[in-house]
Amino acid sequence: MNDKTINKIAIIGAGFVGSTTAYTLMLSGLISEIVLIDKNTAKAEGEAMDLNHGMPFVSPVKIYTGDYSGCAGADIVIITAGANQKPGETRMDLVHKNTTIFKDIIREVVKHNKECILLVVTNPVDILTYVTYKISGFPADRVLGSGTVLDTARFRYLLSEHISLDTRNVHGYIIGEHGDTEVPAWSLTNIAGIPMDNYCNDFNICSDSLSKNDIYENVKNAAYNIIERKGATYYAVALAVRRIVEAIVRDESSILTVSSLLDGQYGLKDICLSVPTVVNKKGIDRILDISLSEYESEQLARSGQALKNILKQLDL
Repeated sequence: MNDKTINKIAIIGAGFVGSTTAYTLMLSGLISEIVLIDKNTAKAEGEAMDLNHGMPFVSPVKIYTGDYSGCAGADIVIITAGANQKPGETRMDLVHKNTTIFKDIIREVVKHNKECILLVVTNPVDILTYVTYKISGFPADRVLGSGTVLDTARFRYLLSEHISLDTRNVHGYIIGEHGDTEVPAWSLTNIAGIPMDNYCNDFNICSDSLSKNDIYENVKNAAYNIIERKGATYYAVALAVRRIVEAIVRDESSILTVSSLLDGQYGLKDICLSVPTVVNKKGIDRILDISLSEYESEQLARSGQALKNILKQLDL
């Protein structure tokens, strides 16, 4: 795979996230072929029809529907299928339902394609990335989850709004679980290389009315707040998935907080969660073991343990 152009993507699940992901990839001009796969065939067909009617406005791309045999020849298989998170429901509440669903999905995918990169988006994404790794038998570098790429974007956006700067000039990460135990890496957060605390003090621009904890809580609870208002999140996550796909397709070696298997980094092993990771055409190129503050290290270990406690309940 590493020596050829990535030109086909299969998306399993044509719901809000899957169809919006297809739309963002269609607009990107990066992909020449997208197949939508969903147990609700009519829904997938309707989404493909709607997307195809916009074809005169974008770069050429073939979009169609299929069954699992459509995964054959796909360079990346994106999995968005599963039970949706309902108002008042945590991502972890979904774990047993979606683990059962994933066991069937992954076995079907592997029947038709053993060479692709598997990109998991369904929640709880860290658990399901690990489930995918275990069931697929794929090497760890070809199994990744969307992780905290979106949480990191939310973090950067809220900080940028607070200090009135372009979001792209705010650098920082949310690490750990994509969920309630995620960790803001404040020790790594900077503006033009200036640590966040120093920037606030030097330029007297940060309001005392909004604390670090407020920003973190707003990031952590963003999905709950959106689901409460509109029932689901899909625009921003689809853009996050597009960004991950770009890094793979363009062989960028970009640093993204995708979820992947840790093997001793940060003192964690045999678990999938998000830390700064180099992503390119290989999938996971390498995981960066970055120095964190003592508190952040403790919180990351806590996040990892919370996920391990969930994994113990699963029959893998």
